This record gives sequence, structure tokens and C-alpha cells, in this order.
Amino acid sequence: MLMAASLVLLMTPALALFYGGMSRQKSVLNMMMMSFGTMGLVGVVYLLWGWSMSYGSQSVAGLFANPFEMFGLSGVIGDASGWMMSGSGAYPAVVDVAFQVTFAIITVALISGAIAERVRFGTWLAFAGVWVTLAYFPLAHMVWGGGLLSHSDSGLAAMIFGTVDDGEGGLTAAVGPVDFAGGTVVHINAGMAALVLVLLIGKRLDFGRTAFRPHSLPLVMLGAALLWFGWFGFNAGSAFGANGTAGLAWVNTTAATAAAMLGWLLAERIRDGHATSLGAASGVVAGLVAITPAAGSVHPLGAIALGAIAGVLSALAVGLKHRFGYDDALDVVGVHLVAGLWGTIAIGLFATGTFDTAPGIFYSGEGWKLLVVQIVIAVAALVFTAVMTAIAWAICRPLGWRIDKSDEQAGIDGAQHAETAYEPSTSALIR
Repeated sequence: MLMAASLVLLMTPALALFYGGMSRQKSVLNMMMMSFGTMGLVGVVYLLWGWSMSYGSQSVAGLFANPFEMFGLSGVIGDASGWMMSGSGAYPAVVDVAFQVTFAIITVALISGAIAERVRFGTWLAFAGVWVTLAYFPLAHMVWGGGLLSHSDSGLAAMIFGTVDDGEGGLTAAVGPVDFAGGTVVHINAGMAALVLVLLIGKRLDFGRTAFRPHSLPLVMLGAALLWFGWFGFNAGSAFGANGTAGLAWVNTTAATAAAMLGWLLAERIRDGHATSLGAASGVVAGLVAITPAAGSVHPLGAIALGAIAGVLSALAVGLKHRFGYDDALDVVGVHLVAGLWGTIAIGLFATGTFDTAPGIFYSGEGWKLLVVQIVIAVAALVFTAVMTAIAWAICRPLGWRIDKSDEQAGIDGAQHAETAYEPSTSALIR
């Protein structure tokens, strides 16, 4: 579990490389700093009240847990009762804290790509703290902490199709929702937050008139490769043990990601006449996103189909920003929201019914029930995140969201960090 946590932590610097390469030369440092700043802020906030809000036992209406119950990891460190159960037995609760904090960090960092090149760094950090408190911690509690979007006998799924005996003297949802490693908690959450922010903050100055080209495609591909590597901690680690479910999640993650890359490249080739390196890297991320909620509940053949469709859908979706006029700078909406929604809903089609989940439509005549539950859970997450993101944006608004127009034109790196990524002689060659 500590190895898995370390892999997931690596994903945020990998994201910094991925986003930094996709940015223009004059904004690469700011883009990378948004990821690193998130690591610093969320890494502290999570230990203070994030763990308690996500996994505390004192639930508030199934929406979030009492932030003061385990404030500062009270009762978690050195407590004989502080053990988590997994398929491989028990391990200290503090190990689970290590694993879960990395998920919170990467989720917030994902949002930053949508608002590249135009946001004050200080306001971003303030937003990160407010948003993770209002949106991420509650959604983690709702889905993974026994709240409203979980298997709980008082959750939405139980309200729809009733409850059954859980075998331990309690009740559980008859058709429980599935989010193995973060389709709703991470990707729908981050993708919807990105969409709300770009609509509220507005476009870059030259959006629609200038081609915003990546300044370093090798950085993009390196970032994508490291994301793929770290994602094995993300998905296989969510089995909470070195077991068969972890092995299945590893294989499914590879299968879906490979298929999504091929699907994206095929869509590019048909649409544009070229298969690009940026498309390959983006297809990798789309596949990783899509398989995240389904990694432990589908067969590898289902993972291939799920991933291939995700690659095509995301390749088509990234162009919507030009059609509808919203400036999602680095395609967070087109990749994370779209692939996250598809992966979450596709469980209702491809789930095999093994590994303690209900079967999907392709494996059972009753599979439509799981599909309904997955759609309801996805829609609930969308609505909740949209509202909380708007509130977080409004709270941070007095700090000022946009940098000055002259600074945006000259480059956000110099204005916000007094640094440049490349020396003039080097930058001339790169340009």
C-alpha cells in the first residue's frame, strides 16, 4: 500500500510535466507550479481535516463527516483500533491516510489545466483549499466513506432498488454503485469543476484567434508515460492488497489505456489525416481515466472495448470548446469529464458480476439496474460538484482571479513567479 501511495504521489509531478509541455513557453513554469502548489497545500489540509471529513464515523446527512472528529489525525496515529481491513488482512489506518491523501492532491491538480495562463497563483492556492474542502472531501465521503452515493442502506442506490442483508447483521444496497478508484470522486469531480471554472473565469485574451500550440511535445509524452506508470498505484492499489483484484486492475488498466490510445489515433487519422504524438499522449490519459472506476469489475476484453470507445469520445470531445466557445486550455473537460462519465456509466454495460459487484447489461438481464444506478450516481456527482465549485469560486473572487491583461500578453511566468523556463538563446530555438 505504501508503494501504491508513492506511485500515486508521483502522478502529480508527472501531471506537471504533461501540462507544462502542453502550455506555451511563457507559461510553462506557472502551469507546473500550480501542480506543485497543490501538493503543498492539499498535503497539509488533508491531514488536518480532510481525512476526518472523508472517512470519519460521524456522518452529516451522508454528505460529509465531522471534520473535527479526527482533526489532525487524532485517534489515527498510535491507536490500537486504528487498523483498516483489506483482502490481504489488516494494516494500520495511517497507511490508508498515506494512500488517500495522494488522491486528493491529484484531483485538485487536474483542474488547473483548464484555466492555464490567466489565473493568479495565490488565488489558485486559496481555491485549492476551499474546493477540496467543499467538493472533494464530501464526495469522497459520499462514495467511499459510506455516504449518500455508496452501498449504504440510506444511500441513493438503496432508495432506488432497496436493500439486502449484508451478511454481517446489517443492510446494504441491493444494487450497489461501483467506483473502484475514482471515476466520480476524481475525474467527474475534477472535470466538472474545470468546466464551471472556465465558464466563470472566462477565456484567454487570444482564444479563438491564436493557435495555442504545446511548446514541448517530448515533455508531454514523458508526463503521459509517468502518469501511466503512477496509475498502477491508483488502480491496482485500490484493491488494498497484493491479490487477484489488484492483478485484474493492473491488466485492465494496461488494456484500456492501450486501446484508448489506438482509438484516439484512429479518430485523428480519419478526421485530420494525421496521427499525432499529442493525440497518443492524450489517448493514454483518456484510457486511464475511463478504466479508473471499472478496473476491478470488468473483464480485460471489456476493458479493451471501454478504452477504445473512450479514446474516440475524448478525441471528438476536445473540439467542443471551439464549437461552444469555452476556453478549456489543456482539455480537462474533454478528457477527464467525458472519459470519466463514460467509464462510470460503462460499468453498467461491462461489469461481469464478479468481485462483489452486480453484473452489467452484457452479462445479465437485470443489468439495467446497475446501469441506472451508475447514471444516477454520475448525475448526482455532476450537480454536487457544479454547485460547490461555483461557491468556491465566489469565496475566492475578492482575491482577484485574473492577472492583468498586459501580464497575460507578456507571459504569466514572469508576472507571477519572476522566472522564465528557458534562457533567451534556448527559447529562440524552441520557438
